[in-house]
Amino acid sequence: MNSDVRDASQRSFGWQPEYPIHSAFAPQNKVTLYHGDCMEFLQSIPDESVQLVVTSPPYNIGKEYEAVLDLDTYVAQQRCVVEECVRVLKPKGSICWEVGNYVDNGAIIPLDILLYDCFRGNGLKLRNRIVWYFGHGLHCSKRFSGRYETINWFTKSDDYLFNLDAVRVPQKYPGKKHFKGPNRGKYSGNPKGKNPSDVWNIPNVKANHVEKTDHPCQFPVALVQRLVLSMTNEDDLVFDPYIGVGTTAVAAIINARRAAGSEIVKHYYDQAVDRVRRAFAGVLRIRSDRPVYEPPRSSRLTTSPW
Repeated sequence: MNSDVRDASQRSFGWQPEYPIHSAFAPQNKVTLYHGDCMEFLQSIPDESVQLVVTSPPYNIGKEYEAVLDLDTYVAQQRCVVEECVRVLKPKGSICWEVGNYVDNGAIIPLDILLYDCFRGNGLKLRNRIVWYFGHGLHCSKRFSGRYETINWFTKSDDYLFNLDAVRVPQKYPGKKHFKGPNRGKYSGNPKGKNPSDVWNIPNVKANHVEKTDHPCQFPVALVQRLVLSMTNEDDLVFDPYIGVGTTAVAAIINARRAAGSEIVKHYYDQAVDRVRRAFAGVLRIRSDRPVYEPPRSSRLTTSPW
């Protein structure tokens, strides 16, 4: 994986050990990382200059980068950010908002449903509600344990960019053939692979994940990479208003795109800068987008002691 990362950055950007990471936005920048509020940063980005907005915003649950707000205030705050993201989005661009659930006294409120009108009210159209499934997390005792979040993919128009071939996954039955009709005997699957569908099984970033930092809500590069590859072309600009430790920028860089984002917490911003530099150098450890490991049935760990 590391050699692939290095080849991509050398091919596209003329790799050098200390590639410049700008703190103020300019259209020609390869990477802009802003330390501060996303609304301040958005004001510096010109209209219709971003091909893809992808982010995971605060969930209003009291992490160090957010104050807990009443839900009306939270939605109003998010609506302001969405409006600015729509302003900077190109006509053929996409917005992907990755969220989970807000938990209030044990009752869950799905944030994608709560925020849907913020996007619809700005004229955006929902193309997919992608379910990101992961196998590990906190265990609940009074409800079923949560093991998914959603990515809501919106477009600005009906004429949008989508590169399906870039994110196809291996066929389950590549040797399957048509059994009747004019194509009888011919392979029935697409030789490039199949559509990955709207349910993605990608491990979340936990303690033993190679990408783990000290950010409490870090999402994996593989998740963002599917969005980057399918919804942008090389040298397009990918923007994340809540960039955290830089995952979106890393996914953009290793795939020869430009990146911009803002982060309000200084030590997360510093980690984002460090991870971006290591991505350019081809030494950042990343879990590739591959099937989740299934232990053999003969393993002692998969054999019930009962």
